[in-house]
Amino acid sequence: MRTLIACLALLLAPVALAAPSPDEVYADAAMERRARALYTQLRCVVCQSQSIDESNASLAEDMRIVVRERLAAGDSDAEILAYMQARYGDYVLMLPPLQANTLALWGLPFFLLFVGGGLIIVYVRRQARGMDAALTPEEEAELAELMDEEGQ
Repeated sequence: MRTLIACLALLLAPVALAAPSPDEVYADAAMERRARALYTQLRCVVCQSQSIDESNASLAEDMRIVVRERLAAGDSDAEILAYMQARYGDYVLMLPPLQANTLALWGLPFFLLFVGGGLIIVYVRRQARGMDAALTPEEEAELAELMDEEGQ
């Protein structure tokens, strides 16, 4: 029984660590939903591709506080995102904006998919064409010669 309780405690410990602290929760459910939506749109700048909602870093906590303060001040979601972008740069947005300097980021996956698909089509066509081709007389003679050498 002790083992079962210990296992349950170990399994539930990460859930308790990920839970928001009481000062990070709004009493108003609509404001809480807005805050959570904004938290998921902002990247923790010290973590590797984690939103500030997922991160336990102190900077992520500070960023959540700033978002809550801006919400309390009456800023719209777009204004809060623009404020954070101006403060931390484009990297802070989980979904980077489509600009000239981010075109490669947006276009490269589609380009690579297109090139890869083209290479697969070329490969399959060459394989299909190669199976139907008959041997030339020179190739038949070379094959017969090789088979005679093996037979000796």
